[in-house]
Amino acid sequence: MSNKSALITGINGQDGSYLAEFLLKRGYEIHGVIRGGSTHNTENINHLLEDDKKINLYYCDITDSPSIFSIVSSIKPNEIYNLASQSHVHLSFSNAEYTANVNALGTLRILEAIRSLDLKCKFYQASTSELFGKTDGSPQNEETPFYPKSPYGISKLYAHWITKNYRESYNLFACSGILFNHESPRRGNLFVTKKIAKGLSDISKGNLDVLRLGNLNVKKDWGHAKDFVEAMWLILQQDEPEDYVIATGVQKSIREFVEECAPYFDISIEWTGEGLDEVGINKNTGKEIIKVDPKYFRPSDIDCVLGDPSKAKNKLGWCSKISFKELVEDMCINEK
Repeated sequence: MSNKSALITGINGQDGSYLAEFLLKRGYEIHGVIRGGSTHNTENINHLLEDDKKINLYYCDITDSPSIFSIVSSIKPNEIYNLASQSHVHLSFSNAEYTANVNALGTLRILEAIRSLDLKCKFYQASTSELFGKTDGSPQNEETPFYPKSPYGISKLYAHWITKNYRESYNLFACSGILFNHESPRRGNLFVTKKIAKGLSDISKGNLDVLRLGNLNVKKDWGHAKDFVEAMWLILQQDEPEDYVIATGVQKSIREFVEECAPYFDISIEWTGEGLDEVGINKNTGKEIIKVDPKYFRPSDIDCVLGDPSKAKNKLGWCSKISFKELVEDMCINEK
């Protein structure tokens, strides 16, 4: 068991909550940062807050440098995991400045606190497959050129590069995990996987008539968040700081995600039509229950996402353990 301490920003999110559970099992003292306005949004960690000794919470906005400095200075953690972000890609187009302030400058503020305090802690930055964007290389690995296609991806690219810059300029143990899509029952309702599972559940209960989705042909590399937080931890346990692609290496379309979810709610999907006119019909009732809605298309969409986790497998000994089918099952059973 460890006697280390860890500071997790965004601890109340999907990744933060699973990471907190993972580290608690290893004897870590946990410190978590959440925004003051998120005091009502601790659903993912409420089960961990029942014992006050398990987690220490701090209310702070990642856009506020003095409060970040104060928290890092008082805790002096062994490890910092920066998981706080404006993480909705679609919303980043209409909230570009806020997205940059949180995702890009938020990372800089933490790194600057570590540097100015001369802390010997290890720093993990949550990078994303959105860095690759429209790149020609597939599958994507650590050497694939970046070409982000959204304000979200661009803000995360700054965070990725500033982490690398501080590592090289100030000899910080600072690493980025370039995580591909990772889902779970704790996913927010605005994410497409959660929207599909919840939407089909609502349709089966008679609470929703039609589930409206964007581009059904988009392909993603989907894993389970439980697997991915272990990779975060492993990245900081290495002798040398490096960046890693974390992915399953398996690709599925949004259409396939729908088809995999449907049977859990006694729905059998049949597709008809093409493009914007394509609809999903429940063969059991003959009703059109899925429609394509242009408003859910991104201004600049990425059609094909596939990661190559070879480096993580070879250097970290990490690979995803939870299959696509098991991920879908976990999410759908949660919506029953």
